[in-house]
Amino acid sequence: MANHSSVRQRTSLGGGSLDEARRRLVFPLDYANLDEARAAATRIAPSIGVLKVGLELFVREGPRAVEIGKSLGLDVFLDLKLHDIPETVARAVAGAAALGVRYLTVHAAGGTEMLRRAANEAARSQDMILLAVTVLTSLDDGDLAAQGVQGSASEHVVRLAQLARGAGVHGFVASPHEVPALREALGRGELIVTPGIRLGPGAGGAQGEDQKRIATPSAAISAGADLLVVGRPIRDAADPLTTARSIVQEIAHTLHPPRP
Repeated sequence: MANHSSVRQRTSLGGGSLDEARRRLVFPLDYANLDEARAAATRIAPSIGVLKVGLELFVREGPRAVEIGKSLGLDVFLDLKLHDIPETVARAVAGAAALGVRYLTVHAAGGTEMLRRAANEAARSQDMILLAVTVLTSLDDGDLAAQGVQGSASEHVVRLAQLARGAGVHGFVASPHEVPALREALGRGELIVTPGIRLGPGAGGAQGEDQKRIATPSAAISAGADLLVVGRPIRDAADPLTTARSIVQEIAHTLHPPRP
């Protein structure tokens, strides 16, 4: 199996301040159909680096949704959160690699063998990076306790990430709240993707809606996140392109603060 320990280097996150910041911004195509998704992606493409295709759009439109990002010259993040028996997941990973996607999610809770088979398939591609989803941002400590999970969400995120890394996965999805613990446990060599990004003071609570563990772009980057998934704050803005640009500027300022 290929060595993916340099996965963060393979994402090409270096470069000029604004260009580097743009490549770190992921926009989810959470739209009902292909036409709406394509129009939104085209409008904000200059200020993002990655387009995320999730379950809603992929179930409706299939591989045609992936083509939107490729046609715009953007990386595609296929967010299917695969979780099934090892053989089924391995075949699905191979199918996603054939589509030319850059990132693909599997559930870390699928277990060691499922993760190992998925990592082996992903390693056949020189371009695709497998991401293990740890604990969904819609869950908190109480939700996990109801499922019989002991300890906090942060502790469970680290457990699942260590399980996935042991199976050969080197990219992880977790809320901004768990990034510091992940960095301490995994070091700087792994790729961390954070959903649950909200803007301004509301990031501490009300804007979260169904996402409970959230933070601002600056806070997530400062904590050590590599890629930020920002959906509703851009999608629902009066001017999505301007909003995306402001987030890129915030990321760039956090990565490279001006000298006094």
